[in-house]
Amino acid sequence: MTLNKRSFWFAALVATLVTGATVNGAPLSEQAIHTLAHDTFQQLIEINTTDSVGNTTTAARAMAERFLSFGFKPEDVQMLGPNDRKGNLVVRYHGRANSTLKPMLIIAHLDVVEANRADWTTDPFKFVEKDGFYYGRGTQDMKASDAIMVTNFIRLKQEGFVPDRDLILALTADEEGGQSNGVDWLLSHHRALVDAEFALNPDSGGVVTEHGKAVTVDFEATEKLYADYAVSATNAGGHSSLPRRDNAIYHVASALTVLDNTPFPVELNAVTREYFSQMASISQGQTAKDFRAVTATPPDPQAVERLSLDPRYNSTLRTTCVATMLSGGHAPNALPQRAEANVNCRILPGHSQEEIRLALVKMFNDPTLTVRYRSDAGDLSDHGSERQAMLPPPLRADVMRALTDVSARLWPGALVLPIMETGASDSIHTMMAGIPSYGISGLAIEHGDIRMHGRDERLAVASFYGGVEFYYQFLKALTSGSAATH
Repeated sequence: MTLNKRSFWFAALVATLVTGATVNGAPLSEQAIHTLAHDTFQQLIEINTTDSVGNTTTAARAMAERFLSFGFKPEDVQMLGPNDRKGNLVVRYHGRANSTLKPMLIIAHLDVVEANRADWTTDPFKFVEKDGFYYGRGTQDMKASDAIMVTNFIRLKQEGFVPDRDLILALTADEEGGQSNGVDWLLSHHRALVDAEFALNPDSGGVVTEHGKAVTVDFEATEKLYADYAVSATNAGGHSSLPRRDNAIYHVASALTVLDNTPFPVELNAVTREYFSQMASISQGQTAKDFRAVTATPPDPQAVERLSLDPRYNSTLRTTCVATMLSGGHAPNALPQRAEANVNCRILPGHSQEEIRLALVKMFNDPTLTVRYRSDAGDLSDHGSERQAMLPPPLRADVMRALTDVSARLWPGALVLPIMETGASDSIHTMMAGIPSYGISGLAIEHGDIRMHGRDERLAVASFYGGVEFYYQFLKALTSGSAATH
């Protein structure tokens, strides 16, 4: 069912009266901005938004209450969703009256990937500050960016800033998994509410640092395509005292060994070729030589081998597939009748999910195995989708100018660099809907310290507040009324 907006608005307004509203139009002090950002970030981290036991509705409601308490009108703060656990929040910040420019959409997901408390040194759903870092599930992916957007919408409104077009913020469900992807649902059911000329997605891009110094400011120009496959084997089973060669677990394990030892071919596109070329210009020694060598035709195999030791470069060079879950057997004293592994792939642009399924079948070369495509809803089929990763949208002069200017102020000397997002994001939904989308984030992460989806996820305290300042300046530079050349 769709969430009841009337009852929600009433509850939120009551909460506002209890907590005390801030007067609209009074610019926030530096300390107030810091407090707002910190408290919003903490509140989001401590709301469990995993697909298994959490929900995004609680987080969406909490953010809506913040907007309402700072004078946003109820009709501009809408909570919608397919059910009571998968709420999405859409906030409209009105621009200049009579503007002929279509809105700009910002998409940011509220859900987070699962986290096992036993694996962490801190509680993943407690906001912990230690050693100059904020720890908690979602600190990198992507509740920091959610808090940054909420903070800056409020900050800009309090100082009376009027953008040259409407700004729309969509805080959404199920980017990390689940059956109710919020961006897709909003585009399918409430297109007018989120329709825009272009979109920003802070789930991609970011600042890469080496020993604390900003080296590159990455923006996503294209991204890989996500796909899951179920690799399974079955047999008759039997008593464990009579082992057979046709053991389902062994069959699947053998296939995973083949997968581990069989990398996909190297393939560069316009974005990744430019990425390696520009990285060569700011690198030294063998690394610089290797960056240049992989852009040759054909790529130098030794350079490929060396660069592939770095997970980020490896995933930029090729499609990657990895086993993420394994199950098998039905009793400790019986031969397994069934075993199954989930193989997760991130597919280069130009290749479909079905093409990679067939490549896995050929790679395993085992007729006792089945390789089936697993949809976003978890349904299995013998044929994958023909959908391919999105093509890079044309670069907008206004977006690039604002990004370059603000980056030069905040991170002088850092190279603004186009990248291919090696994971996947909700930009695929906006791009498929005809809304050009750009992955831009102001969060700085040290090379090698990417912990999203992993244990002890963390973000440097300084990075968070740097990200707040980046998006404040970026949004103002992008929507201050300068004529755009697309």
